[in-house]
Amino acid sequence: MKHMYAPAGIETGDAEKVATILQERLATLVDLSLILKHVHWNVIGPGFIAVHQMMDSQVESTRGMIDTVAERITTMGGVAAGLAQQVTEMRQAGDDYALGRGPVAAHLGALDKVYEQTCSGHRTAIEQVGSIDPVTEDLLISQLAGLELNHWFVRAHISDTNGRLATHGTISQLDAATAATYAMQPEVVSEPEDEDEDED
Repeated sequence: MKHMYAPAGIETGDAEKVATILQERLATLVDLSLILKHVHWNVIGPGFIAVHQMMDSQVESTRGMIDTVAERITTMGGVAAGLAQQVTEMRQAGDDYALGRGPVAAHLGALDKVYEQTCSGHRTAIEQVGSIDPVTEDLLISQLAGLELNHWFVRAHISDTNGRLATHGTISQLDAATAATYAMQPEVVSEPEDEDEDED
């Protein structure tokens, strides 16, 4: 839909560019909020209650960001697209969340990668809008600070006293989940069965 108006001092074409960038951030934040709620419901094992409660706090924080981004899109003369199909189509490219029910360390390892991607996307958006609209740039900078704080809360659970992350060197969510589980909760990782024993 073509923009018919924009905030004073911004050309409608520039407002449309900003709204398009914000739309991806909106969809990605909606996706993040759903992932966090999924973890809230499906995390198990030692440390459950702390992470269960932390997820709700992060969901609330992320939902506040969602509302702010959506309202900025409409302020720019756009239409905030937050329906399920729209979110699926417009979110930042990346893997679907990889875990169902799983131990604390596994979910936090996977979330480390989710937050890495989300924070990187916000940084890119900040660079893209900086020369067009300082108000949107400021909004995204403020949100990035909140996202990075929540990311730190996740990482604090999966790092050692030297500050090394259990997910160091991993790329995918599943690899990060496995690495974090081995490092933090090795007792929940099944040992492979000995093939020779199966033959007896």
